[in-house]
Amino acid sequence: METCQISNCSINTINLTCYMVLSSHTQKTGITVLCSIVGILCVLENSLVLLLIFASPKIRRKPSYLLISSLALADVLASIVFVCSFLDFHVLNRTDSSKEIFLLKLGGVNASFTASLGSLLLMAFDRYVCIHRPSEYKVIVTRERAVMAMAVVWIATMFTAFLPLMGWNCCMVNSICSELFPFIDSKYLSSWICLVMILLLCIVYAYVQVLWKAHKHTVYMEKHQTQAGQRNAKMRMDITLAKTLVMVLAIVVTCWSPVLALMTYSLFVSLNDQIRKGFAFCSTLCLVNSMVNPIVYALRSRELRSSLRNTSSRFRKKVSISEITPEADSIQKSTQIETMCDDTVCNTNMNLLKA
Repeated sequence: METCQISNCSINTINLTCYMVLSSHTQKTGITVLCSIVGILCVLENSLVLLLIFASPKIRRKPSYLLISSLALADVLASIVFVCSFLDFHVLNRTDSSKEIFLLKLGGVNASFTASLGSLLLMAFDRYVCIHRPSEYKVIVTRERAVMAMAVVWIATMFTAFLPLMGWNCCMVNSICSELFPFIDSKYLSSWICLVMILLLCIVYAYVQVLWKAHKHTVYMEKHQTQAGQRNAKMRMDITLAKTLVMVLAIVVTCWSPVLALMTYSLFVSLNDQIRKGFAFCSTLCLVNSMVNPIVYALRSRELRSSLRNTSSRFRKKVSISEITPEADSIQKSTQIETMCDDTVCNTNMNLLKA
């Protein structure tokens, strides 16, 4: 570590091999298998979420599912950019890229993961408004405002992530370089850590408020069992959605805490190889977070499950349409009518719950 100590960078390149901490074949094999499996699952799951949302006109018109699609898109990009860049650098040990190419890759990883957190914050605000001001929810949270908020989050995260590429790096400003990321200025790293911490704290605050309100609703409904069934069903739906998002929050905090802790530690203390190896493995937890998010939605969202069934049914119909006989065609039409009726009942119930 002594020969690789980085204090500053006054030229366009630094010794990138100092940052390649995976030395043994076992470590490289383990990280390759982990990143490949989690990355592939992450892409498939989040792509499925995007397909289910945009395959249903009714779902994609709802602001809350537009925010979920923003999160899924960010997780897809994060998994692709992170896995390719991480394995290319730490496993294949390629150092032929220029400083600009390296900062472009790092900015892509940074932007996608930060956009994922930003989307979670928008979803937290959506749930906060839904449970605290239910009568004004449809007025406050509209499709146009959701799209505008998503655009602001993505533009802000892209600008912040690519600041090192635009000049805020330790080579251009001739400052102290980070021991975890090549070319990254320590002051920029500390600023980015503060940004992520603010996002997480805002998300935590919003979810705590949601849980507290849900708890008060539960106590109230237990004391007023004579209320209409529609009101009871609506309250159960709000509490279920709150629990879903709190589950996502717990996963986010668990996956991001080790990385943020080590980043913060690196600002004050010189790191040894063991700690930097630990950081390399802990960074894959962010990828695990992106993989778990769509699983939570698939398990907890009734509308997404319904969209999945409808999409699967349409796919099977297209595959078997050439083999349908007149008798089978009559049976299929009957089944399709039953499905449409089931969907009507389901959608009617959902509209009643959200009324």
